[in-house]
Amino acid sequence: MAPEEQDALAVREQLFHERVRECIICALLFASLYILCHFIITHFKKHTDFAAVHDDEDAAANRIALGLCTFTLAVALGAVLLLPFSIITNEVLLSFPHNYYIQWLNGSLIHGLWNLVFLFSNLSLVFLMPFAYFFTESEGFAGSKKGIMARVYETSVVLLLLSLLVLGMGWVASAIVSNDAARRQSLYDLWDCYLPYLYSCLSLLGVLLLLFCTPFGLSTMFTVTGKLLVKPRLLEDLDEQLSCTRLEEAAVSHRISSGKASCWLNLDMELLREQLLTIRSQRLKLELRHRASPWQRNLGYPLAMLGLLALTGISLLIVCFHVLELLLDDAAMPRGMQQDASLGQVSFSIFGSFGAALQVVLIFYLMVSSVVGFYSSPLFTHLLPEKQDTPLTKIIGNCVSLLVLSSALPVFSRTLGITRFDLLGAFGRFNWLGNFYLIFLYNMGFAGLTTLCLVKKVSWAVQAELIRALGLHKLPLPVARHRPLGKAS
Repeated sequence: MAPEEQDALAVREQLFHERVRECIICALLFASLYILCHFIITHFKKHTDFAAVHDDEDAAANRIALGLCTFTLAVALGAVLLLPFSIITNEVLLSFPHNYYIQWLNGSLIHGLWNLVFLFSNLSLVFLMPFAYFFTESEGFAGSKKGIMARVYETSVVLLLLSLLVLGMGWVASAIVSNDAARRQSLYDLWDCYLPYLYSCLSLLGVLLLLFCTPFGLSTMFTVTGKLLVKPRLLEDLDEQLSCTRLEEAAVSHRISSGKASCWLNLDMELLREQLLTIRSQRLKLELRHRASPWQRNLGYPLAMLGLLALTGISLLIVCFHVLELLLDDAAMPRGMQQDASLGQVSFSIFGSFGAALQVVLIFYLMVSSVVGFYSSPLFTHLLPEKQDTPLTKIIGNCVSLLVLSSALPVFSRTLGITRFDLLGAFGRFNWLGNFYLIFLYNMGFAGLTTLCLVKKVSWAVQAELIRALGLHKLPLPVARHRPLGKAS
């Protein structure tokens, strides 16, 4: 064999081994996420929906739908980890460019992960989750033999009709928006035009949902932190409050027992029981604060609140600075990275590795805030899962909602300027990313809503704490005296 042929064979063999290595790494990563999501869904699912006591067919159908939900939730978790993993990979390659043990961590692997997440996100949103919902609701066509395959046939037909309807609506919307006459008359560019256009609309919906959920979640996290952690004592006597609460609880308990023992007292027992439960819960909170150590009381709560304020303030400053960049420099617009662009060449933060770590922390913080805001909003509170009591339809709704939020997280972070890491794969080819007015208004809207929620929550919380610490909440409210009509002064 000639030396040229040997070199070409060695290159092809190396490419083959690299491809196999990337496939193995992707499979191991997804298997780990799938196992983790399986335990999460098992923690919340309603076991009676999967028991084969009443109907083996329904239980089998629910188990199939549960597997599809687990797959979708694993894709959502992968979408959350996608951008932070890419940022960390770039910094590792920049710090150790010639290290033998991290040769597997390269740009080809990162590009492949972005493409797989985009593909599986489309697959889950467009096919798997609708299939899981219709599959659990189907019973087979009338007159056909009952069984799993009958449900599969009915679900496939319903899903096909729904796909035709959605694609038709996408074609009409694309024809209205586009000025290309050939696109209005042809459906041959289905794969290249209409499916990406539909997913672009879904991504825009997810980004807008993040816009409204994240500021609301930021304010909610301050409230949740105040409820979970023990607040410090500010000009208040816990011993006196605790003794008063115990005496009040004993008095209400005595009234309830006296009402049960005597038939001469006419007492509203339900009202007294509700009052007793309220006083008891207040006593338990006071006892928890009383038992807390000085370190937990005087250090834990202030550090947690300062951490939330710092992360929120840094995010707000970054967005404000990005707004100025949008006005002065076209390079601040979100764009996609070229397929042949390699990682490990330059850091995506002006502060180096510290800035990259801060970007990762802010991305996770904004994602947690968006999830908290989503489940705290009045429109989606009913979707909140319950331990061991969540029906399958609610699990499907949660998986779809989390996938929409998580798949929009890379675009959301890049649009706000949280990171300089350019979008890879099809994430950077959305049509609306090149619209300057939309990006500018989006940044201004996020800055305005976050500032409003932050000022409102923090100022009201500080005012309430000062009023409670000074004892002003115990003062009687002033009563306005109205002078009767017809009487002279």
